[in-house]
Amino acid sequence: MSEAGGGRGCGSAVPQRAPWNLVATTAALYLVMATSVWTAAAAPMSREEKQKLGNQVLEMFDHAYGNYMEHAYPADELMPLTCRGRVRGQEPSRGDVDDALGKFSLTLIDSLDTLVVLNKTKEFEDAVRKVLRDVNLDNDVVVSVFETNIRVLGGLLGGHSLAIMLKEKGEYMQWYNGELLQMAKQLGYKLLPAFNTTSGLPYPRINLKFGIRKPEARTGTETDTCTACAGTLILEFAALSRFTGATIFEEYARKALDFLWEKRQRSSNLVGVTINIHTGDWVRKDSGVGAGIDSYYEYLLKAYVLLGDDSFLERFNTHYDAIMRYISQPPLLLDVHIHKPMLNARTWMDALLAFFPGLQVLKGDIRPAIETHEMLYQVIKKHNFLPEAFTTDFRVHWAQHPLRPEFAESTYFLYKATGDPYYLEVGKTLIENLNKYARVPCGFAAMKDVRTGSHEDRMDSFFLAEMFKYLYLLFADKEDIIFDIEDYIFTTEAHLLPLWLSTTNQSTSKKNTTSEYIELDDSNFDWTCPNTQILFPNDPLYAQSIREPLKNVVDKSCPRGIIRVREESFRSGAKPPLRARDFMATNPEHLEILKKMGAASSIDAEDGLRFMQEMIELSSQQQKEQQLPPRAVQVVSRPFFGRVVLTAGPAQFGLDLSKHKETRGFVASSKPYNGCSELTNPEAVVGKIALIQRGQCMFAEKARHIQNAGAIGGIVIDDNEGSSSDTAPLFQMAGDGKDTDDIKIPMLFLFSKEGSIILDALREYEEVEVLLSDKAKDRAAILKGKMTPSYIINSNPDMESEEQPFSDGDSENQSTEPLAPGSQEVDLADQESPEDSSLGSPPESPPAAAAGEAADEATDVSPSEQNSDPLENHEPTSLDGECTDLDNQLQEQSETEEDSNPNVSWGNKDQPIDSILADWSEDIEAFEMMEKDEL
Repeated sequence: MSEAGGGRGCGSAVPQRAPWNLVATTAALYLVMATSVWTAAAAPMSREEKQKLGNQVLEMFDHAYGNYMEHAYPADELMPLTCRGRVRGQEPSRGDVDDALGKFSLTLIDSLDTLVVLNKTKEFEDAVRKVLRDVNLDNDVVVSVFETNIRVLGGLLGGHSLAIMLKEKGEYMQWYNGELLQMAKQLGYKLLPAFNTTSGLPYPRINLKFGIRKPEARTGTETDTCTACAGTLILEFAALSRFTGATIFEEYARKALDFLWEKRQRSSNLVGVTINIHTGDWVRKDSGVGAGIDSYYEYLLKAYVLLGDDSFLERFNTHYDAIMRYISQPPLLLDVHIHKPMLNARTWMDALLAFFPGLQVLKGDIRPAIETHEMLYQVIKKHNFLPEAFTTDFRVHWAQHPLRPEFAESTYFLYKATGDPYYLEVGKTLIENLNKYARVPCGFAAMKDVRTGSHEDRMDSFFLAEMFKYLYLLFADKEDIIFDIEDYIFTTEAHLLPLWLSTTNQSTSKKNTTSEYIELDDSNFDWTCPNTQILFPNDPLYAQSIREPLKNVVDKSCPRGIIRVREESFRSGAKPPLRARDFMATNPEHLEILKKMGAASSIDAEDGLRFMQEMIELSSQQQKEQQLPPRAVQVVSRPFFGRVVLTAGPAQFGLDLSKHKETRGFVASSKPYNGCSELTNPEAVVGKIALIQRGQCMFAEKARHIQNAGAIGGIVIDDNEGSSSDTAPLFQMAGDGKDTDDIKIPMLFLFSKEGSIILDALREYEEVEVLLSDKAKDRAAILKGKMTPSYIINSNPDMESEEQPFSDGDSENQSTEPLAPGSQEVDLADQESPEDSSLGSPPESPPAAAAGEAADEATDVSPSEQNSDPLENHEPTSLDGECTDLDNQLQEQSETEEDSNPNVSWGNKDQPIDSILADWSEDIEAFEMMEKDEL
């Protein structure tokens, strides 16, 4: 989500925009100077290895794009597990995430300029012809204004920008006459009715055919939108105006930005996550740099770079000063309340904030960019991917990973800014993890759960639009790209807009004069043009010295507190605040402290809000302590060879896979299939993993029958046809109310669509081997010594008829090559994921206990209960000596103070706690709302 070159956008206390060509030259000089410093700090990667990695990125793109075109086009997106296209209305709804789909071949449009960046000019020309021939923008479908703008309008404009560039070069696109721009203009006019509000903020959704508020439009009744949804329009709309000369688009986008600026919280200079589009009231008053706000900040700075309007830089710097004052707690970036910015609103971070180090590079503030990026990289090294959300002590909060590109983006821009080869190694890790864990026969599948390695039938268009673009540019030299990337700015979807637009068809709209800009310290602007002598003060180990303290931050750090600890107060002997984990309702001193919270002083009020937040989260965590985490079923034989991992529900009885070695074996269907009586085919299931259908008897009864028949494990498959872990919450298989110690085999539960993957493979290949475990295993270990198709090992699909043993040394090669075409023909099951596209991804549904199958009961888990990693609920709070010592000191201090006050009145113990908490009702409701919010 950051701009190419990393050094553009010069400014001072009275910002003045430098000509784009001068800024590009400055960025290039900056890179040369920085590179000379960093060569001494780390061994540079050889050109041969960079070319090898670049070629690997090209092959990965071909695998993803080729499978989309073969199996999905003209659908909007590819479903990589089922090898088919996702068409709106033909698949079970995933909620608001489907609002990105408009039956307009989304992935193809989103990938247009990626084809040119990757030097695939012939494929680009073919793709443009397909868009012009096949894409219809007049569909009766309700779409997200935000997603349609950044993906479709941005994709068309990026494609047009590079089409005219190629035409000028004289070899390709000689027939092109602005057709993509005409489509973009048509789409722009279709989006304009969304701005028909008193505030100028757009409705979040619009019907492409019928617009807003008509009965047939089925939209126009919404009242709220996210800040990023309304504030991420200016680049595409202004570019459309300047390409076409129709100023209305830029004017509408400017009005929306002006309104958001007017509604900022004046004392903190922060904006909330959600705003009422009619009244301008903040609906969600928490503020951060992640989901819901992220690209609003990005577009303020980039609008200054592209359009040359000083007011955008002034606004960005005002916000940035507030971000670094309140939200930045290096290396963390934690949400706060806009009215009480010293009070944290969350104890977790979402994956979308990974773009922020890249934006800081554009700003020129390199040190915090290095710190946050390194922290994120440590999380990735622990979980292979960045979870959708993780806590301040780096546990998984939401376990999905939809192959987001923001971390790769920041890695690219940090490398551009520093020339440090360390970031090339980071990019290499990203490539390896994608090939090892996300690659499937028909593309790359999103991760359903980073802990188990299970997949989701999803490959979003942004994966092709952004991920491969940034990874290729990371390893490419200037001569590897057929045009000068420094002449363009990246939109939030990584689409390329030419910087010469700054002097073309400039809008006549006047600068906003209704706001009084705050007088800022000049030092806030010093970083706008990076100075290498300040960034790297004659120390070749400068960036390494910043990263080094963070190397073990994930595995060996103290968990961060919910708010900044008032160290000054502790040093002066002041009493530490009461923590929720220490509270005892029978302690009169604790009750007295509760009475004072919110009444005595602003500090007491802050303690009260923090205490209630801690109490709510502690209660939620305790509710989940008895829950078991999801398990994994990995198909290790044909047709997947370990590439596909299914999310499975655990059982409250039988072998615990988290404590014992995984169970591996061939599968066999039991007879009777429901497993509710003695099996009639024990010879078929002996020594194998039995497949059983849910229903008609208790889970434990099924387990006993297959165990008596000699099965080494069991998989219960849901009898509700079409059910999936992506549309229904997982649950635990409960016992039958009796002693279940006699059950010694592992039992797992699969919903219908996941189970059908195994059943279809069994029908196709007769012998199917699976691995039951607590999380996915490395394929090199799984396939060692097995007869495996050589095209998995030797990178040659033509050799699919041959087989050879798999060895450890083959792991690198096998993780990067596609499977046999035959494996793509398996009729796999569909997997959908409910999600709110306007703000990000939802929490996963951890397993909850089921009362028993006879009654077919399952306790679903609500989003508000999903605040910590269930795999790690029982970890001690203190992770190292320093933390333990601090806790002991606080405990000793508390005990001393309690002993020294024997005359504490017990008269308050009869006072109801409710009366004490009544004064905090508004804040409690706010905390509970935030706990239930989805990204």
